[in-house]
Amino acid sequence: MRPTVNNGDERPFVYVYGAVSPGEGELDWTICPHMNTERMNEFLAQVSLAHPNEFVLMVVDGASSHRSHDLCLPENIRLHLLPGYAPELNPQEHVWDERREKKSPNRVFESMGGVLHQLAGGLPRLADNHDALRSLTAWPWIVSLNLNAH
Repeated sequence: MRPTVNNGDERPFVYVYGAVSPGEGELDWTICPHMNTERMNEFLAQVSLAHPNEFVLMVVDGASSHRSHDLCLPENIRLHLLPGYAPELNPQEHVWDERREKKSPNRVFESMGGVLHQLAGGLPRLADNHDALRSLTAWPWIVSLNLNAH
């Protein structure tokens, strides 16, 4: 007879969609209960509305919601898919690393409410700190890019 062993507890998740502009040090973000195409479409619409007179080249990883055929891309946004397993190429990943390392390292929350409270309080402060965002993401090779949208 074999013993029954749990292989892990299911944990609740919360997702933060984010897009950083390295040159301007601007951060657009939203907290979502799910990561799927519907939420990605909502985030793309949010970014488009926040930057109506700008062309946005958004770097994304290979998540299925970033590659879905059902994405509704606003006219002023284009997606650039990173090669697989290369998060270090995405400036947004450095923002998340900084957030985790500085604001909640090794922290255990009693509930998802605590996580949401931490995010809802910290993300606006991070978004308001344009100099810090530029410092984290405006790498020389990104700043030197000459993008001409047509």
